[in-house]
Amino acid sequence: MSGDILRWPLAGSFLRRRHARTILQVSLLLVVSVVVADGLFGSQQPDGSLALVLTWVHYRGLLILALLAVGNLFCAACPFVLVRDAGRRLAPPARVWPRRLRSKWPGVALLVVVLFVYELFDLWALPRATAMLALGYFGAALAVDLTFKGAAFCKYLCPIGQFNFAASTLSPFELQVRDQAVCRSCRTADCIRGASRPGGPDSRPLRVELAVVRRGCELGLFLPMKVGNLDCTFCLDCVHACPHDNVAIARRVPGVELVDGRRRSGIGRLDRRLDLAALAIVFVFGGVLNAFAMVAPVYRLERWMAGAIGASSEAPVLAIVFGAGLVGLPAALVGGAAALTRLAMGARGRPIARLAASYVFALVPFGVGMWAAHYLFHLLTAAFTVIPIAQRAGARAFGRPLLGAPLWSLTGMRPGSVLPIQVGVLLLGAVGSLALVWSISERESPDHPVRASLPWIAVVLALLSCSLWILWQPMEMRAAGGLG
Repeated sequence: MSGDILRWPLAGSFLRRRHARTILQVSLLLVVSVVVADGLFGSQQPDGSLALVLTWVHYRGLLILALLAVGNLFCAACPFVLVRDAGRRLAPPARVWPRRLRSKWPGVALLVVVLFVYELFDLWALPRATAMLALGYFGAALAVDLTFKGAAFCKYLCPIGQFNFAASTLSPFELQVRDQAVCRSCRTADCIRGASRPGGPDSRPLRVELAVVRRGCELGLFLPMKVGNLDCTFCLDCVHACPHDNVAIARRVPGVELVDGRRRSGIGRLDRRLDLAALAIVFVFGGVLNAFAMVAPVYRLERWMAGAIGASSEAPVLAIVFGAGLVGLPAALVGGAAALTRLAMGARGRPIARLAASYVFALVPFGVGMWAAHYLFHLLTAAFTVIPIAQRAGARAFGRPLLGAPLWSLTGMRPGSVLPIQVGVLLLGAVGSLALVWSISERESPDHPVRASLPWIAVVLALLSCSLWILWQPMEMRAAGGLG
């Protein structure tokens, strides 16, 4: 079979259709509508909420599987963009996103806030709050993208998007040009500018009064200079805009973009983007912290800390935990490793900040492994709980059991059976990180790659040991099937 998904018989023919993304978006919009309706008006018990099981069990588990199997499918099917596009027909945006905010810092900060709020308020157990979170996303996307042109919310703000961008670097596919020579001869650059005429692989007669036939990349990624999946939402606008049918969803080596030192469109050089390095740190250490928050020992630790500082609420204790997990520990491990690597490189060593920004991306595969181990635990142990919960929700909504009596015997795998899978994906992530560490060391210190790699190998092994300890701890079985 071809290495280009767009050349596959069924998937390719579907994705090349102009309304393929709309179909995906409408499908996910229906799911979100169920979540919102059930969260607002359904059962508020955490062990029987359809909103909770769809959001915190199935969505998260299927998200990480989709990212690892294909790519950034959630952003491709994002229902927020569908609603935003409908709003733009009534109120087209006129302003440009401020230059001083064109970085990942706002998105990284919002990702930290979402992780913190999730733990502080136990969103996994609050159906109505989960529904309000979904509605808040719609409101934020509309407020930003009805004010500013392009995809400012996706590129700079959306916490889910930033998570997906980081994880999609391990995807086995990416959008890229088929033939660079075709792009060099192209004079219109429709892939980024958009096309004001019919064209592309699914061209068919269109009404003349349409002002814009095909939209270019709203995230500012010029395809001939694009490297990897960072900032790519898989919207396929470039596929439909290109008049030469020169865009592919091509197979590639997962993670290879994280060691690519070339300047890339819309991003520049990775080792000069401290904001992207911060995103990688939050992604990796946030994965460990999020899993740590679901094990029993964390509650004993929080009770001890509350007594030590005299706190009467969880907020200051959790703030200390997050500060240590997302600032203190990364600063010690990443900063220390960069300093030791610079010593190993001798007088030609680069500044510590630049070295840290280069090597920290090597930790992303481990981060993906940790998030996958965590999310797969919930998905596999509660895979079928959605059936009886949906049956009960349907009976309450319609006054009679239209979907049949709830089959409460349907659950999922036993936690002990899932553990080998968790350990396996975690070890795969660690091996991927070690491979990237070596590749970066060969680039940064070709004379002493072993010595340059040793500090970062120690970081990976330290994270692996900590994460294996977390996986072996008793899990807090929170809500339907063990949400957490």
